[in-house]
Amino acid sequence: MQANYFYLDIGLLMEYKILGNSDLKVSKICLGSMTFGEQNSELEAHEQLDYALANGVNFIDTAEMYPVPPRQQTQGTTEAFIGNWLAKRKCRDQVIIASKVAGPGMMDYLRDGAQLIRSHMEQALEESLQRLQTDYIDLYQVHWPARNTNFFGKLGYQYDDSSSTPISETLEVLSDFVKSGKIRYIGISNETPWGAMQYLNFSEQNQWPRIITIQNPYSLLNRTYEIGLAEFSHRERVDLLAYSPLGFGVLTGKYLQDDGLSKARLTLFEGYTRYSNKQAKTATKKYVMLAEQLGLSATHMALAYVNSRPFLGANIIGATSIEQLKENIESAEIILSADVIEQIEYIHREIPNPSP
Repeated sequence: MQANYFYLDIGLLMEYKILGNSDLKVSKICLGSMTFGEQNSELEAHEQLDYALANGVNFIDTAEMYPVPPRQQTQGTTEAFIGNWLAKRKCRDQVIIASKVAGPGMMDYLRDGAQLIRSHMEQALEESLQRLQTDYIDLYQVHWPARNTNFFGKLGYQYDDSSSTPISETLEVLSDFVKSGKIRYIGISNETPWGAMQYLNFSEQNQWPRIITIQNPYSLLNRTYEIGLAEFSHRERVDLLAYSPLGFGVLTGKYLQDDGLSKARLTLFEGYTRYSNKQAKTATKKYVMLAEQLGLSATHMALAYVNSRPFLGANIIGATSIEQLKENIESAEIILSADVIEQIEYIHREIPNPSP
């Protein structure tokens, strides 16, 4: 079958976008860093950062929690690797750095149980700045909510606000960070439509800075962002930073084979099963077969689809090798035709959101 897509074979074509109502001009491909310090050494991390910057990527996403899986022994290593690179290359003014403050419930060893309250957030920001060896962070994000709600694939909502930190309290602290010049803009992550609107409501009521991004999962296996948050992104100018666009690497098709994956994430860390259920495997096979028929790599097709979404601010890719990174960045050159998009939509209608 003849490939029915457009390939811009004129050298790397990186698109840039202004996030929300900010002045942050970021590359459509963002380099995710959660493998730095676990699956990648510092030397490998610096090689990835060098390659990304040399190929048009000016946006780097990290978090105080990283690397993943989170462990007390490695917490903060990722930011430290990036900080050493920034100091060595002296390129702070060439990149947009995004980081995140951890919410409660996952890291009891961090601040005796991380909370989105002033004292914890001030400590988190200061330590991130020290590790990153910078005096400001361009985009500072709340990694996940401080309330009982559905994120990280959780379904079956149950109301319980017994241990919640009010969003207004968290946002006031973030507003003070902006006033101090230690962060430039605010983002949220793993949020719901209700939570996102609360941030905007409190900003308007108190004349606090608005959020400009929401970092949520989005891929061919998880398009739940479209249900409520895509409209939110459009109407409120809050752009999606799409994470896990390859579904933990599942959409590359490599897990459909059993050989040569001893160092792959889902082989090393068996608890990450969000994209590995029966329906997801069936959908993945269909997407991989479609890519093969089109003469595309499954990676290119999956990432190009995410790149094509009008509510996208940036597509956060992650890699453990330069070869993977190169393929991921190359997706910026690919524009899928309307016919290919429709074939992807057909599969989605058959198996919608198998990995919410």
